[in-house]
Amino acid sequence: MNLTKRQILNQLDQFTGTQYYYPLWPKVMLTDGTKYLAETVGCYWLMDAIASHILHLPKKETFAGCMLVKLKQGAELVIDDGNGNVLAKQHIRYTDFPLDSMRLYACWGEERWIILLPSEY
Repeated sequence: MNLTKRQILNQLDQFTGTQYYYPLWPKVMLTDGTKYLAETVGCYWLMDAIASHILHLPKKETFAGCMLVKLKQGAELVIDDGNGNVLAKQHIRYTDFPLDSMRLYACWGEERWIILLPSEY
């Protein structure tokens, strides 16, 4: 599916809340919106990268902002606590991610992390 940036963003804006949670890893789930994003633009690698960091956060952290910013051919993934305090960073050497940037959230839900779109928060 070859969607323009605008079409992708318009589709993502339609997701508010979620009906289902989809397992990514044993303790990490995706919402309807993040599953749609992963499938539509082929970025399960981004969900995996986020999961690999949030699973190692201190127990007191129950929320994480996850920002991917494209840089030429690669990208930078920054995980923060929502207050600007960086918890983890990862440089991605190459990506064909179609958007210039993407902000996702990760929230701890008693037994597992849930990765979601800001509109689903």
